Amino acid sequence: MSWQPPYHSSKFRHVFPKPASRENCYTGLPITSSVHDNAFCAVNPRFIAVVTECAGGGAFLVISIYHKGRVDPQHSRVCGHQGAVLDVRWDPFSDLRIASCSEDCTVKVWTIPPQGLRENLARPVKDLRGHTRRVGLIEWHPVAKDILLSSAYDCKVLIWRLDVAGCVCRRPVRVIGVHSDLVLCLSFNTDGSRLATTCRDRTIRIIHTHTGQVLQRSSVGPHRPCKVVFASDLQLLVTTGASYWNQRQIAVWDTEDLRTPLLQEDLDGESGVLFPFYDPDTHMMFLAGKGDGNTRIFDLSSDSPYLHYLAEYRSPLPQRSMAVMPKRGLDVSVCEVFRFYRLVGVKDRLEPLSLIIPRRSEGFQEDLYPPTAANEAALTAAQWLEGHTRGPLLMSLRPGTEIQNPYPAPDAVSRPDPSRESFPPLTRFQPMEAHFPDPPANRKAAYLYDVSDLSEWQEDDTHPLNMTQAMQPHSLTWSGTQPALTH
Repeated sequence: MSWQPPYHSSKFRHVFPKPASRENCYTGLPITSSVHDNAFCAVNPRFIAVVTECAGGGAFLVISIYHKGRVDPQHSRVCGHQGAVLDVRWDPFSDLRIASCSEDCTVKVWTIPPQGLRENLARPVKDLRGHTRRVGLIEWHPVAKDILLSSAYDCKVLIWRLDVAGCVCRRPVRVIGVHSDLVLCLSFNTDGSRLATTCRDRTIRIIHTHTGQVLQRSSVGPHRPCKVVFASDLQLLVTTGASYWNQRQIAVWDTEDLRTPLLQEDLDGESGVLFPFYDPDTHMMFLAGKGDGNTRIFDLSSDSPYLHYLAEYRSPLPQRSMAVMPKRGLDVSVCEVFRFYRLVGVKDRLEPLSLIIPRRSEGFQEDLYPPTAANEAALTAAQWLEGHTRGPLLMSLRPGTEIQNPYPAPDAVSRPDPSRESFPPLTRFQPMEAHFPDPPANRKAAYLYDVSDLSEWQEDDTHPLNMTQAMQPHSLTWSGTQPALTH
């Protein structure tokens, strides 16, 4: 037996949770009273979506990430479902596209306007109708674009392709029917080639997403798994559930052998479901219970004892569920490594909770922010359906860097001729977003200046040269690389 040190050294051992102040929370949210064990909220660097209580159908709110404070009770909503909304998920490759599932047996995909909702949105861009019972879970593919997965009370997992013509789609591209009971949770591995599921029949399955074949299956034991998360970089699975004596448990499994868990530990005797969250960049594991006010933080490793306690956040206000901000939306200037959004039902509040590593240096911390998954897809839907498998495209959170693409296009891209380029004129009828890209999400966001009204503008001696003088042949030369364009 190899010697193990009596302590676990980790660069994240000094992590501390920092909840947002009251004025930086989102209040006045009519949060749904559904008893399902789902998130009921989703967040990206641009918008927040919260499932709300609604009579005569299902609806959810979409508000700007900067819309802090009290939300107007008459705020516009997405209200196209005929039954209660059970889950919402933002597209990882588009901050303007969101999917929702409902008790009306449908999955709908919506496109949010760049400026947010100004009126109720009732017409989806895609209406997926393949389930025969209410749909409780949806999940986007982590690598392939336009691939969406859904699971319903008919015990089937359907895989949809969204880049097809037509609004209504009734035929999924794949049907996974290996479950004998209700699917409780879904989790992809890093490249999306494996899918881990927990089922009400007390078993865990690892499924090949291209063929639908069950690669690994656990036996029925004292641990009743409910939620699962894939830690594919460590070749581990982490599940939360309960024991025979209704003690909440956490278990760690080897992805190549699900016969017995590597670690099985009782946590407490509470009755709420434990939601596990895993950060593959830092190998930190978070456990947040439904109806609890605390959040436990662990360091996950591939060696025994696998879980190492780091810290715990405790609040007197219990949370209904939690959403996670993508890494590209974090504030790297304060060494923020993770951010939750706690849905507090008793106060109708959404509370941001930042996890910060204290550092004295004010520069970018390379060891805290390794290259992370980018918001660009590595595969198209057609490539994924043909059987291709690729890892995610990576990006650095250092301001000013670009996405690292290990799969360059085979055809060389021709260099543009700046003398022939033309830019559309800026008119008062076109928003700024139509001409300028969004600022990087890992920088502090700032509102663009409003230049829609130029009635009082006067020309002075600082006005640039006119186009005739600027485009003279002697004023434009190539230096080997294209000159950078500045706004």
